[in-house]
Amino acid sequence: MSSFLQAFVDPKKNFLAAMHMKALTNRLSKYGLRYDDLYDPYYDLDIKEALNRLPREIVDARHQRLKRAMDLSMKHEYLPDDLQVKQTPFRSYLQEMLTLVKKEREEREALGALPLYQRTIP
Repeated sequence: MSSFLQAFVDPKKNFLAAMHMKALTNRLSKYGLRYDDLYDPYYDLDIKEALNRLPREIVDARHQRLKRAMDLSMKHEYLPDDLQVKQTPFRSYLQEMLTLVKKEREEREALGALPLYQRTIP
Protein backbone atom coordinates (compact mmCIF):
# COMPACT_ATOMS: atom_id res chain seq x y z
CA MET A 1 0.00 0.00 0.00
CA SER A 2 2.88 2.34 0.74
CA SER A 3 4.30 2.06 -2.77
CA PHE A 4 0.87 2.89 -4.19
CA LEU A 5 0.67 6.08 -2.13
CA GLN A 6 4.21 7.07 -3.07
CA ALA A 7 3.38 6.58 -6.74
CA PHE A 8 0.13 8.52 -6.28
CA VAL A 9 1.83 11.63 -4.88
CA ASP A 10 4.94 11.46 -7.09
CA PRO A 11 4.71 14.25 -9.70
CA LYS A 12 6.79 12.17 -12.13
CA LYS A 13 4.24 9.35 -12.13
CA ASN A 14 0.92 11.08 -11.55
CA PHE A 15 -0.46 13.83 -13.77
CA LEU A 16 -2.60 15.35 -10.99
CA ALA A 17 0.35 15.50 -8.61
CA ALA A 18 2.38 17.24 -11.32
CA MET A 19 -0.42 19.78 -11.84
CA HIS A 20 -0.60 20.41 -8.10
CA MET A 21 3.17 20.87 -7.87
CA LYS A 22 3.15 23.32 -10.79
CA ALA A 23 0.31 25.34 -9.23
CA LEU A 24 2.11 25.38 -5.89
CA THR A 25 5.35 26.44 -7.57
CA ASN A 26 3.59 29.34 -9.29
CA ARG A 27 1.89 30.42 -6.06
CA LEU A 28 5.08 30.30 -3.98
CA SER A 29 7.11 32.07 -6.68
CA LYS A 30 4.65 34.97 -6.76
CA TYR A 31 5.54 35.76 -3.16
CA GLY A 32 9.17 34.58 -3.22
CA LEU A 33 8.67 31.76 -0.72
CA ARG A 34 10.06 28.26 -0.45
CA TYR A 35 8.01 25.25 0.55
CA ASP A 36 9.96 24.87 3.81
CA ASP A 37 8.94 28.42 4.76
CA LEU A 38 5.37 27.16 5.20
CA TYR A 39 6.26 25.03 8.23
CA ASP A 40 5.09 26.64 11.48
CA PRO A 41 7.49 26.36 14.44
CA TYR A 42 4.63 27.03 16.88
CA TYR A 43 2.69 24.03 15.58
CA ASP A 44 5.42 21.39 15.83
CA LEU A 45 8.26 21.47 18.34
CA ASP A 46 10.43 19.34 16.03
CA ILE A 47 10.33 22.14 13.47
CA LYS A 48 11.23 24.68 16.14
CA GLU A 49 14.20 22.57 17.22
CA ALA A 50 15.32 22.06 13.61
CA LEU A 51 15.19 25.82 12.99
CA ASN A 52 17.23 26.41 16.15
CA ARG A 53 19.94 24.07 14.85
CA LEU A 54 20.22 25.70 11.42
CA PRO A 55 22.86 28.38 10.78
CA ARG A 56 21.74 31.92 11.57
CA GLU A 57 22.06 33.08 7.94
CA ILE A 58 19.55 30.49 6.74
CA VAL A 59 17.04 31.39 9.45
CA ASP A 60 17.47 35.11 8.72
CA ALA A 61 16.86 34.50 5.01
CA ARG A 62 13.70 32.58 5.93
CA HIS A 63 12.44 35.47 8.04
CA GLN A 64 13.18 37.93 5.23
CA ARG A 65 11.22 35.80 2.74
CA LEU A 66 8.28 35.58 5.14
CA LYS A 67 8.31 39.34 5.79
CA ARG A 68 8.48 40.09 2.08
CA ALA A 69 5.59 37.70 1.40
CA MET A 70 3.45 39.31 4.10
CA ASP A 71 4.27 42.78 2.76
CA LEU A 72 3.36 41.80 -0.80
CA SER A 73 0.17 40.14 0.39
CA MET A 74 -0.92 43.20 2.34
CA LYS A 75 -0.27 45.40 -0.71
CA HIS A 76 -2.14 42.95 -2.99
CA GLU A 77 0.94 42.74 -5.22
CA TYR A 78 3.28 40.02 -6.49
CA LEU A 79 7.01 39.94 -7.09
CA PRO A 80 8.10 41.34 -10.44
CA ASP A 81 8.24 38.74 -13.19
CA ASP A 82 12.04 38.86 -13.47
CA LEU A 83 12.35 37.96 -9.76
CA GLN A 84 9.65 35.28 -9.94
CA VAL A 85 11.70 33.42 -12.55
CA LYS A 86 14.71 33.31 -10.19
CA GLN A 87 12.76 31.72 -7.31
CA THR A 88 13.42 28.12 -6.26
CA PRO A 89 10.36 27.09 -4.22
CA PHE A 90 11.29 23.43 -3.77
CA ARG A 91 14.95 23.88 -2.84
CA SER A 92 14.90 22.52 0.67
CA TYR A 93 16.90 23.87 3.58
CA LEU A 94 14.97 22.36 6.49
CA GLN A 95 14.18 18.75 5.57
CA GLU A 96 17.56 17.18 6.44
CA MET A 97 17.69 18.79 9.87
CA LEU A 98 14.01 18.02 10.50
CA THR A 99 14.59 14.35 9.66
CA LEU A 100 17.55 14.27 12.05
CA VAL A 101 15.54 15.88 14.86
CA LYS A 102 12.64 13.45 14.39
CA LYS A 103 15.01 10.46 14.42
CA GLU A 104 16.61 11.70 17.63
CA ARG A 105 13.20 12.18 19.25
CA GLU A 106 12.05 8.70 18.22
CA GLU A 107 15.29 7.20 19.51
CA ARG A 108 14.88 8.94 22.87
CA GLU A 109 11.28 7.68 23.10
CA ALA A 110 12.40 4.14 22.25
CA LEU A 111 15.06 4.24 24.97
CA GLY A 112 12.59 5.64 27.49
CA ALA A 113 14.49 8.89 28.03
CA LEU A 114 12.77 12.13 28.87
CA PRO A 115 12.01 14.41 25.91
CA LEU A 116 14.43 17.27 25.29
CA TYR A 117 11.63 19.77 24.99
CA GLN A 118 8.05 19.93 26.16
CA ARG A 119 5.26 22.29 25.33
CA THR A 120 4.65 24.69 28.21
CA ILE A 121 2.02 27.34 28.66
CA PRO A 122 3.66 30.74 29.23
